[in-house]
Formats: sequence, structure tokens, C-alpha cells
Amino acid sequence: MSVRTRVKICGVTRVEDGLAAARAGCDAIGLVFWPGTPRVVAVGRAREIIAALPPYVTVVGLFVDPEPGHVRATLAAVPLDLLQFHGREPPEFCRAFDRPYLKAIPVASGAAATGLLESAARYVDAMGLLFDAAPVAGMPGGTGRTFDWSVLPTGFGRPVVLSGGLSAVNVADAIRRVRPWAVDVSSGVEADGADGRPQKGVKDHARIAAFIEEVRHADG
Repeated sequence: MSVRTRVKICGVTRVEDGLAAARAGCDAIGLVFWPGTPRVVAVGRAREIIAALPPYVTVVGLFVDPEPGHVRATLAAVPLDLLQFHGREPPEFCRAFDRPYLKAIPVASGAAATGLLESAARYVDAMGLLFDAAPVAGMPGGTGRTFDWSVLPTGFGRPVVLSGGLSAVNVADAIRRVRPWAVDVSSGVEADGADGRPQKGVKDHARIAAFIEEVRHADG
């Protein structure tokens, strides 16, 4: 029996986008608490988004090399289900907050399977491992760039979350090739601005629905 691929819509900054993701069938939304991106969400807005969500939608808080106090203050104010660390955080830091966590691992051009396995082995208590394209211009994620999926080996011992440049155009192929537990999308479901460029943090509801539909087709 095939396993249904889970879907996370990341970089949600508006109540209406969180609701659209939930109604389209997402399993989780991601709220970014790293101030280095236009997708950052303030604590008050994060609370509004979460309060509007229906049941059974997991809320993931994303941090990039944060100060411990920033994580603790956010947890005290926002009911997060899961933490996602997207920087160079060591395992002892990730596990210090009494919450399950995901650890993002960048996949650089020419990455070796052994190196990825060694990186992953450090995070033995992670709930899952998220593989993303390498940082670009200081941006650790949400760059809209893919990586070579064929370099991902098996045997991580943890559920794999695939990220990096996914959209409705390529997610079905990615699922068939990698067979991840979940896929994570941000820029691939963002709305276009008047200049034709994606509006970071503003989601296109039709693109969210199309992305999730393609995931379901791949599962089928």
C-alpha cells in the first residue's frame, strides 16, 4: 500500500493564505521567525493565523541560527507544534526547547551521499530531515532553486522532507524519484506582483491547490 505524501506550505504570512492551504488539504503550514526574509511573520500575526486554522493542521516555526532567547520567547507567545532549524544549529541546540524538531540540511552542487549521511547522523533525535538547495546570497531557503535529487541516498533513518524549488510543474516527478515522506513549498506557490515577480510571503491560492493536486496524482 502506498503512503500518502504530506505537504507543508511554508512562508505563510496572512490568515487567508493559511486558510487556503488548509482547505486545499495541506498537512502543515510554516511560519518563518527569521528576520532576514520578507516572509518573516510577527508574533501577533502568527497567533492570528493559527487561531483561524481548522483542526489537524500542524504549525511549524522556522528559525535560522537564532538566539535561544528568541526561540523561547516565540514559543511562549505562539502555540507551535514543531520547530524547523534551517541554519547551522548543532543537535544539542535543536533539542533544547522541549519540542520535536526538523533539521534542514543543504545539498550543494556535487554533494556526496556519504557527506549527507554523515550530516544527518548528527541529528539522531530529529523528527525528520529536510533537504533543501544550498543557500544563495545569504538566503538559507525559499530561493526557488532545486538541487540534484539523485544524490539523496537511502538509509537516513528518519523521514525525509524534500524542499527546494518545488512547484506544481515538478513536484510529481520529485515524489516519484525521491519518495519523500513530505514535500515543502514556499516560493513555488507565491503570487505574482504587478512586475511579474513573485511576492514573497503572499500566496496564490490557485497555485496552492494545483501543487497539492499534483502531489495526490503522484501518490496515485
